[in-house]
Amino acid sequence: MTDLGTPALVVLAASAGTALAVLLVTFAVGTLKGVHRVVDVAWGLAFTAVAVVAWALSAGHGDDVRRTAVAAATAAWGLRLAVHIARRGRGQGEDPRYARMLARAPGSPALYALRTVYLLQAALVWLVSLPVQVAVLLPEPPDAPFVLGLVVWAAGLCFEAVGDHQLARFKADPAHRGRIMDRGLWAWTRHPNYFGDFLVWWGLYLTACATWRTAALVLVSPLVMSALLIWGSGKRLLEAHMSGRPGYAAYRARTSGFLPRPPRGAARPSPGRRP
Repeated sequence: MTDLGTPALVVLAASAGTALAVLLVTFAVGTLKGVHRVVDVAWGLAFTAVAVVAWALSAGHGDDVRRTAVAAATAAWGLRLAVHIARRGRGQGEDPRYARMLARAPGSPALYALRTVYLLQAALVWLVSLPVQVAVLLPEPPDAPFVLGLVVWAAGLCFEAVGDHQLARFKADPAHRGRIMDRGLWAWTRHPNYFGDFLVWWGLYLTACATWRTAALVLVSPLVMSALLIWGSGKRLLEAHMSGRPGYAAYRARTSGFLPRPPRGAARPSPGRRP
């Protein structure tokens, strides 16, 4: 990082300010609407904004092919995710997760949400996006890790998008009401969307691995994202929420928790609710 000099400091600082600005604006919107689930939409938008700002400020410093491809890949992932979450939550009230959290908030619920949700997410956006902020500044032309990274990113984006589409179609059919989604990618892993995110961010990490030094410096980012997806606010919390639903125990017994693999035994419709 130090080899990149002043441009790196500028990009890092501007990226932090960008992430903070997006989440503060979202906090204002959520407070006015009385619905803090909008922060989930801002997650993808904040990554997109950081990528665009980092790309603009890296002009004349990083390799043009690398910086443009990395910024575009990040924006494509972030915008798709934001649009998907916005459509999914349209017309609905507060997310039960945030409702429970705010119900037991000490003092002002809005200020509690600001501290524990919005500011935390701004910090995580900045930390997780470090590979993007560094990759746009690298002067090295595209190399094998860069190409491999884009392949892994593309696989992750497709996996996530297909999983989300399959679940949305399943939920839209009234005949599936009260049943677990255990078809398509959901028969291979209980969390195709989280596994797709996992691949996306390990792929973007590889695009910053032009030197061993940058690879080591930004390794924390995919590790943090992986921890969030598997042990943090992703898989762990969703499974805790789903654990008591009819049919979920059988689905869990036959389906991988994260890494895709063929289901144990024949997949068949189950009577519980879908995730």
